[in-house]
Amino acid sequence: MTDTAEIEPIGKRERAKAANRQAILIAARRVFAQLGYDAATVRDVIRGTELASGTFYNYFRSKEEVFEALADDAARRFRPLLRAAREHATSFEDYLRTAFVAYFQFMAEENAAEGRPIDERRPHVRSDTPEIMAVYEEVRLGIEDAIERGLAPRLDADYLACASIGIAQEVGTAMLRRSPPDVEGAAQFAAGLILNGLAGASNN
Repeated sequence: MTDTAEIEPIGKRERAKAANRQAILIAARRVFAQLGYDAATVRDVIRGTELASGTFYNYFRSKEEVFEALADDAARRFRPLLRAAREHATSFEDYLRTAFVAYFQFMAEENAAEGRPIDERRPHVRSDTPEIMAVYEEVRLGIEDAIERGLAPRLDADYLACASIGIAQEVGTAMLRRSPPDVEGAAQFAAGLILNGLAGASNN
């Protein structure tokens, strides 16, 4: 029989490690928002926590790794919204529009929480992390499902998933430069562009 006295210290250590990592991420999100990614330093992030200087490097090697962790966290939180868009869509057009609205609304809320306009000089986020790949797979699954149900034309789901994600990222960045962000307009443009090219993106 396992002695619970032996388990408890391990459990406490794991909880402390998780809390320390979360404290670093919270501080980094705030510091990047206040100073901008380029100007922010690891020292600035550490100052935003109550942790000792050396503790940071037990979890991350650089501010780039912290930023990637923040991107993974956002992807993890966004994926259920994307899945809901797929599960409740009544047509391919409805799926695209709902997915774009969900993404742009998510971006707008994240940006508002940061309290600073998006910093376009942020580094390129790796696309091969598990959380980012899971978002891509969710988009591809939505497209493949629409094709199999006869709701979308039979085309390369991989290419279309990549194109849709690219459009979402670039249009979303442009949307955040507007005050207030035009979530509905951005979603209409992006979905129309995917469905009907330039004619579909036009407001006329």
